[in-house]
Amino acid sequence: MIKSFGQNLPELQLLLSSSHCLMEVGDGAELCFPQLLNTSCRKPTLPWSEVVFLHTLLSSISLLTVALNLLVIISVSHFRQLHTPTNILLLSLAVSDFLVGLLLMPGEILQKTSCWFLNDLECSLYKYLAFIITFASVGDMVLISADRYVAICDPLHYPTRITMIRVKLCVCLCWLFSVFYSSLFLKDSLTQPDRYISCYECVINTDYVAGAVDLVVTFIVPITVIIALYMRVFAVAVSQARAMRSHITAVTLQCSVTPKAKKSELKAARTLGVLVFVFLICFCPYYCVSFAGDSASFISYVIYLYYFNSCLNPVIYALFYHTVERLWSD
Repeated sequence: MIKSFGQNLPELQLLLSSSHCLMEVGDGAELCFPQLLNTSCRKPTLPWSEVVFLHTLLSSISLLTVALNLLVIISVSHFRQLHTPTNILLLSLAVSDFLVGLLLMPGEILQKTSCWFLNDLECSLYKYLAFIITFASVGDMVLISADRYVAICDPLHYPTRITMIRVKLCVCLCWLFSVFYSSLFLKDSLTQPDRYISCYECVINTDYVAGAVDLVVTFIVPITVIIALYMRVFAVAVSQARAMRSHITAVTLQCSVTPKAKKSELKAARTLGVLVFVFLICFCPYYCVSFAGDSASFISYVIYLYYFNSCLNPVIYALFYHTVERLWSD
């Protein structure tokens, strides 16, 4: 009996959602589909000024995300001198972030400010694509962290360990694993797309266990690896800089060189802090809210912040990454 109830839980959730929708339309509110009175829900009741503000703000962020990542894609693809292992990883990250700005952000704008006019299958495919892109983006961040770890901690073996072929293979495996993982996570919604979709929103409900697994796989494990690698990278970079300066600096110049060394180390520490801090700020709210099971309206706002990381990645990894390299090579 308990097993049967658990198996029918998604249908009960959908039934309750439909019943709630029918109760809402009783006050004469405008419906998403007036011709389907018994199955349609009312439109999102946002003030007109808020709708205009959200459209303007989110559309601007979406366009900026597309433009910045497209610039990185064109630059790395066109200039042969930029065909390095690290830039291949940045290219993969830019592709995933470009798709976020081109496809996922407009979809979230549509859901927040109007009805979902596409069918259930298209909603399932949209969520499937969202899982693939965001998971690939996180995977690229982990690969970039590993690349910097080898480059700083073992620079003599970097050319032999991090080759173009190996990097391209890792990028392909990252995207393939994203497709495989998303297929397992959204298997039910892809095979039976009408089970989890609410009446006017494209929302796919998952159980507690699946949410916990997703939290571990797409957030806890990647952020742990990134923080551990960058902490090790920073510690090695600082020790190397101190050893080099102590070796080449005369005793009489120690007083004048030491402040410069401390300033350089401080800049490197701040830059590495920005890399991890931005990732945490953008990703933590989404996983905390979704795992806690808060309202869908609040989740939509943290999704915007989740996707906003794709707008910041080109600046962080294309600009700050080279800044750290220059600081450590001084």
